[in-house]
Amino acid sequence: MVGWLKALCYGAGGMAVVGLAALVALQERLVYVPVLPGIARAYPITPDRLRLIYEDVWLRAADGVRLHSWFIRHSPTCRGPTILFFQENAGNIAHRLDFVRLMMQRLQCNVFMLSYRGYGESDGYPSQKGIINDAQAALDHLVQRKDIDTSRIVVFGRSLGGAVGAVLAKNNPGKVSALILENTFTSILDMAGIMLPFLRWFIGGSSSKGPKLLNCVVRSPWSTLDIIAEVKQPIIFLSGLQDELVPPSHMRLLYEKAFEHNKNCRFVDFPNGMHMDTWNSGGDRYWRTIQLFLDQYAPEVQSCNTSCKSEIANDGSIYSEVLYCVYCIRLFICRQIFFLIN
Repeated sequence: MVGWLKALCYGAGGMAVVGLAALVALQERLVYVPVLPGIARAYPITPDRLRLIYEDVWLRAADGVRLHSWFIRHSPTCRGPTILFFQENAGNIAHRLDFVRLMMQRLQCNVFMLSYRGYGESDGYPSQKGIINDAQAALDHLVQRKDIDTSRIVVFGRSLGGAVGAVLAKNNPGKVSALILENTFTSILDMAGIMLPFLRWFIGGSSSKGPKLLNCVVRSPWSTLDIIAEVKQPIIFLSGLQDELVPPSHMRLLYEKAFEHNKNCRFVDFPNGMHMDTWNSGGDRYWRTIQLFLDQYAPEVQSCNTSCKSEIANDGSIYSEVLYCVYCIRLFICRQIFFLIN
């Protein structure tokens, strides 16, 4: 009997060791899924299929990896905000084109879509350090462009993309004007215990309890809860309460941590929002919420504001004063509406 129990214990222990070793070795394949099962890695469509004005942009990350991206312009004359969009962990940027097309229509913005390394037509293999380099390359490209308003670059990240965006915003307080996070996790460490419950005994982030014995072997922890406290820009948190992948409590924890250090934070939940469709189920309220946030923190005419002040100072004309007053009243009304609906 004792021998049988000993053999059982050894067998179970051996299986556990093998299982953990496999998780350690294959963890990038669990976190990053550039190719969906049964679907080719290539882009199924390109923006021109949706009649969008775009250009292919090729970048080099700091470590030399070649990256592909799309810069999609709202219109040739549009000087609206430019949204740097970071996608979730699965699929590629082409799978987000329907969302991006609607975003451009509703927000009157340009959109820059980056393919992380190992995704779409980008070279390399995904990793946390590598994707952070990729995001920086995309932002550095945008701030050098002459055909956009570089004072109105807004980062938008969903799920994994929110973790990427938070790091980028923290590292670039002078280049990113605001941050939009949607259905983002507190950390991959916390998500590991949600996806594989037995890992809660070994892995966990700042919001988890337990020994966290194996945190050191996780190569892509994406500890957003720790990063978010260091983001100085305004942040809006868009949370789908029916999220079937990331518990909505993660978004609430991120907001609370951010608000402790940054009062320019807003939290908006959408009762029917799931992980990937909050933008769809949220309807008009979803887009109106983002528009009011942009009006407040990436206003349409920062440069016009300066111009109006200059005209008043130079000629004192009543017409210029009226224009400036109208601008101020409009901005004030947008802010009040934003607070009322949220």
